[in-house]
Amino acid sequence: MDMLFVKGKYKSALEVLIQMKNQDVKFSKDTYVLAFAICYKLNNPESLKICTTLREEALVKGEVLSRRASCFAVALALNQNQVAKAASIFSHIMKSESIICTNLNIMIHIQSNMLETLIEILKEAAEGNLSKFVKRQKFSEEVLAKVREKVKDMPTLLSSFDEIYGKLHESGQVTACSLDDLLCHIPRDRNSRTVLFSKRTVSRRTFQPLSQSLWAE
Repeated sequence: MDMLFVKGKYKSALEVLIQMKNQDVKFSKDTYVLAFAICYKLNNPESLKICTTLREEALVKGEVLSRRASCFAVALALNQNQVAKAASIFSHIMKSESIICTNLNIMIHIQSNMLETLIEILKEAAEGNLSKFVKRQKFSEEVLAKVREKVKDMPTLLSSFDEIYGKLHESGQVTACSLDDLLCHIPRDRNSRTVLFSKRTVSRRTFQPLSQSLWAE
């Protein structure tokens, strides 16, 4: 699944996922992340159904899903205009202060038409009296562009947004990364064993180099 994901063959990766599920292969935390990422990339009603089913079954079994897996599920639900489902999944994420969660929260407010609350969230992020030791929230330029598009016909909110937008830029709280970039970013953690989304050149089974012909397929 990892190799197919890297090569952008999401349908084939989903077929492997379904085979694993049918054969009752136990999923690890990393498997769930990759499974939800595949469903997110496919971005259709069927993949949302599969993602939702896997998530519900995992919770019934008492398994703890990682924040990253949940973020993919939230993003997929938003892309499929299932805002209530996205908000529900988001509400169960522990420690939602990450840059991905910050931007997903903004997207939920946009699609829920909670515009006044949204402007207040951005204002607090731009003007809040934080210690220099506290990391400020960062927002995707792409997400902020969607906010502006949403409020463009509301003069009062638009004026407030433009002022806040300028302050966010001045304080370095705007990133050029898209939401998709943030979701698929691989954290550089030397202590992590996670190899998701990165090309693997050695077989986990034999510890021998993977065939070059396999990569060429």
